[in-house]
Amino acid sequence: MRKLVYICALLLLLTACGQESPSSQSEPPAASGQGQVASSSQMAPVENVVEADMVPIYGGSLKDGTYPITVDSSSSMFQIEGCELTVKNGQMTAVMHMGGKGYLSVFMGTGAEASRDAEIPFEEDEAGNHTFTVPVEGLDMGIPCAAFSKNKEIWYDRTLVFRADSLPLEAFQEGVYPTASDLNLADGDYTVEVELSGGSGRAGVQSPAALRVENGTAYVTIVWSSSNYDYMRMGEEQFFPVQTEGNSTFELPVSVFDRKLTVCADTTAMSTPHEIEYALRFDSKSIQPAP
Repeated sequence: MRKLVYICALLLLLTACGQESPSSQSEPPAASGQGQVASSSQMAPVENVVEADMVPIYGGSLKDGTYPITVDSSSSMFQIEGCELTVKNGQMTAVMHMGGKGYLSVFMGTGAEASRDAEIPFEEDEAGNHTFTVPVEGLDMGIPCAAFSKNKEIWYDRTLVFRADSLPLEAFQEGVYPTASDLNLADGDYTVEVELSGGSGRAGVQSPAALRVENGTAYVTIVWSSSNYDYMRMGEEQFFPVQTEGNSTFELPVSVFDRKLTVCADTTAMSTPHEIEYALRFDSKSIQPAP
């Protein structure tokens, strides 16, 4: 009897040893030069932050100075709450404020490429949160950035986009974004393709739009898909409808082409009027004489 019990116990032990442990069922992190790299199953959902129509802008297109800039991150777990871009002699660096202490260092590349010689350690701001001073290859392009987690002690791959449209126009060298004068547009009437972004995505504008050039300054007629906008705003300047019937229609100045210009439109469609932020981009290559 004892022999039979012993044999049964031995069989149960061998069966248990042959089973896969829970830890071995998950995808193991890949090895890197300095540590481990998080696998896709260990990461939050990845967002594509590189827009299809983005054209990279490099330091030589900017004037020397320091500017606040918006940085988009492919991960909700790596959000840059504030950032200052510094341009000097065509080279760009940025100070990224993380708003927390979860990452000890970053590497401008992938986690698999990371090395101790090239990693960028954190510095603390006045609130004690971590900041990173990093080189910036270009604006409006995807830049790989690996972040080393304090708690997990592994690298997480991210993609960052330093957004050119968040910089003031004064930051750019002349000719980067063409004006009516740069395009040699004579006074007269034209049409231009318009791209609208922002808002809830339900509103639209007529495209192509009427474009008028007078004394070297361009003006565009924006016709909304709704009659519920009572004014538009660019900066501090307000614009009111140019007609009282039909869809809301405004005439706005176009300072530059081929760049998203931030505008606000006040809608009366809801219980209380409120402004909605949009961006308009006018494609210089689409400009045609009016029929």
